[in-house]
Amino acid sequence: MDLFALAGGITQGAVALQAEDAGEPGLVINGFWIIVSAANFLFFLFVIWALAFRPISTMLSSRRERIEQGLKDAEQARRDRESAEQERLAALAEARREANEILARSQKVAQETREADIAATREELERMRTRATTEIDAEKQRAIAALRAEVADLALAAAGVVVGESMTGDRQRRLVEEFLRETAAGDARN
Repeated sequence: MDLFALAGGITQGAVALQAEDAGEPGLVINGFWIIVSAANFLFFLFVIWALAFRPISTMLSSRRERIEQGLKDAEQARRDRESAEQERLAALAEARREANEILARSQKVAQETREADIAATREELERMRTRATTEIDAEKQRAIAALRAEVADLALAAAGVVVGESMTGDRQRRLVEEFLRETAAGDARN
């Protein structure tokens, strides 16, 4: 405050000097007040810079850095998103390719299984046909043998009636076998 008192005293002295010299009341430039005003302006400018401009400048600088970092992060996120999209599309294409391969393999296996089943069924049918043919032939042979035995018995009974005597077992068999051979030979010729 002494500065202000000193400045006030100097001002009063300057005004008194001016009044003494004042023969002419015009524009007077006072160098002292220009220096004091400039000093006051510089002092207040320093105080405002220290109290307001420096924190504001620091805050703006930090905000600019955060914004720049946010832009960098956004750009990185965009690149990551594009990369993830490309990876997703590649994984999707790979999954489709694998699905098509699995489908092709399953169709091939199904076709092979179907062909194997058809071949097995044909083989089974062929075996059944062969077995049925064999059984039919065997049954035919048994029927022919039974028929021959029946014919032989009838022939022996008729021969016994015609001859009037009974025939022995060996003799009967021999005669029947000869008859059947002759009949079979006659059928084979016709």
